[in-house]
Amino acid sequence: MKHQKKLLCLALVAGFAAAAPAMAEDVIVKIGHVGPITGNIAHLGKDNENGARMAVDDLNAKNVMIGGKHAKFELVAEDDAADPKQGTAAATKLVDEKVNGVVGHLNSGTSIPASRIYAAAGIPEISPSATAVAYTANGYKSVFRVVANDGQLGGTLGKYAVDTLHGKNIAVVSDKTAYGDGVADEFSKAAKAAGATIVDREFTSNNAVDFQSILTTIKGKSPDVIFYGGMDAQAGPMLRQMQQLGINAKLMGGDGICTAELAKLAGDSMKDGEVVCAEAGGVEPSQQKPLDDFKARYKAKYGTEVQIYAPYSYDAVMVLADAMEKAGSSEPAKYLPFLQKENYKGVTGDISFDAKGDIKNGSLTLHTYKGGEITTIGVVR
Repeated sequence: MKHQKKLLCLALVAGFAAAAPAMAEDVIVKIGHVGPITGNIAHLGKDNENGARMAVDDLNAKNVMIGGKHAKFELVAEDDAADPKQGTAAATKLVDEKVNGVVGHLNSGTSIPASRIYAAAGIPEISPSATAVAYTANGYKSVFRVVANDGQLGGTLGKYAVDTLHGKNIAVVSDKTAYGDGVADEFSKAAKAAGATIVDREFTSNNAVDFQSILTTIKGKSPDVIFYGGMDAQAGPMLRQMQQLGINAKLMGGDGICTAELAKLAGDSMKDGEVVCAEAGGVEPSQQKPLDDFKARYKAKYGTEVQIYAPYSYDAVMVLADAMEKAGSSEPAKYLPFLQKENYKGVTGDISFDAKGDIKNGSLTLHTYKGGEITTIGVVR
C-alpha cells in the first residue's frame, strides 16, 4: 500500500513538472525582422536587427503579461540583402512562420513590395527606416513607420542647401532605388523652390564603386553642392573620387549616407564640414538622456556603436508589444486597432501614427562630420 502511495505521489510530481513550462510560458510571440544582413550595407541591416533583438531581450526580462498570460518573445530574423525579390521571399517566409508582427524592412525598395504581402496576411509591419513616401501611400491599414518620410527629409535638405549653404548650382545623383530616387526628387523640388538651379541629374546603381565618369560630367557644371540619393557604401567612394578630381563642393544626402561608417568608407578624403546629411529621426534635449542610455547599453551588449536606426528598430518592437498588452492579445487582428491609436514614449521620443501609418510630428536631425566623427547640427520638425 505504501509502495502504491509512493508511486502515486511520484506520478503527481512528474505531472506538475511536465505542466510547469506550459504554465510559465503560455504565449509565444514571434516578432519578424528583415534587413540586409549580407551585401554592401550589411552593417546597417545588422544594426537594425541588433536593436530589435535588444528589445526582445528586454521584454523577456520584464516578464510581460498579455491577456493574463506570460509572454515569451522570439525574434525571427531574415536577410533580404536589400534586394526587392529577396525581400518578398523573406516576407512570405515570415507569413508562413505565422509571426505576430514585423519590424522592417530597412530599405524602401524592399519595404514597399513586402508590405503588400504582410497586408494580405493581416500582419502589422513597422519599418524603422523606410522613408519613401510611397511606402504608406497604398492605403494598407497594417503599415507603419517610426521615422519621418522623404517629403520631409528631402524638403528640409533642399531648403538648407540654399538658405544655409548658399548653394546656387546643384548637381543631383541617385542610385535608381525607390529610396534614392524618392529623396533626390524631393530634394530637387525644395532646392528649386528656394531659388537654386539643378545643373545636372545623374544616375548610378546601389552596387557601383566607380563614379569617375559621372563626377567628370558634374565637374564641368561647376556645382556648389552635390546631392546623393543613396547609401553610404557609394557615398564613401564618391567622396574619395571627388577629391581625386578636384571637385570643391559640399556633398549632401539623406539618412542612407548619414552613418558612423561613412567616415571610414571615405578614408582620409573627408574634410571637416564637407558633408551635410539628415537622419529621419532625432530627439529634443529633454529626450537625449534616454537615447544616450540606450546607445551605451547597445555598445556594452554588442561591442560597437549604433550606426543609425537601431534605436528606432528597438522602439518598433516595443510599440508592437505595447499594443498587444493593451489589446490583451498577440493576434494581429485583435491588437491592430490598438496599434493604429498607439501613443508610446520610446527611446526616440513620442510615437503615434496618422491615418496613413506615418509617424505624427516626425523629427529630422541634421549632421555633419568633423575629425572623422559624425556631429549633430540640430533637430528640426
